[in-house]
Order: sequence, then C-alpha cells, then structure tokens
Amino acid sequence: MGSEIERIVALTSLPISDFAAKLEDKNLYGHEMKKTAQGKCVFLDDDCCTIYSSRPLICRFYPFELRNDDNHKYTFLFSSECPGVGKGKRLDKNFFMNLFQVASAQPEF
Repeated sequence: MGSEIERIVALTSLPISDFAAKLEDKNLYGHEMKKTAQGKCVFLDDDCCTIYSSRPLICRFYPFELRNDDNHKYTFLFSSECPGVGKGKRLDKNFFMNLFQVASAQPEF
C-alpha cells in the first residue's frame, strides 16, 4: 500500500514539496499538509477534499489529533475550530480505541 505521502504523490502527480512539509518534532505524523493563503488545505476545493480517497490519517482523524508523549502514553486532542465539536452524540472509549488501532496500523505520513 505504501505510505500516505506516496499514495498522494501517485494520485496527484505532485512533488511532495507542493503539498506537504516534513515535520521533525512530531512522532506520529511525518509531514504536515500545506495551507493556502486563506488557511485551508491545498487539497480543499469549495470545502470538498480532492484527495478524499487517499487523505492522510490526520485528515481522517479530524477534528482529533493523536499525540504520543516521551513515555509512550497516547492522548487524543481536538481542534476547537471544528464547528461540530460539542454537538452530536458523545464519543466513548471504544470510538477512540478504534481510532488508535487505525493509527497503529498506518504507515507514517
């Protein structure tokens, strides 16, 4: 299957430098998607993801982010910029355990 970054390159034929920047200090995510001058992902077009079928783990987790501290303890954080936070049904431990399993099986982005 290859890494997420390789799948996006294969889908778009773009060089990595056009859409992502290498992250040296993140332990789960190897790259960060670049944003437009308006602060949106370069793959958003009228609020629709143009690489949805190959979107990276961080996008599939949105509005959540998985962080790993130095002691290999994982924590889920959320982005308050998401308009859906605090709405809908409450997410339980099983929801986050499933997300964690997806992350642990995913090649690094």
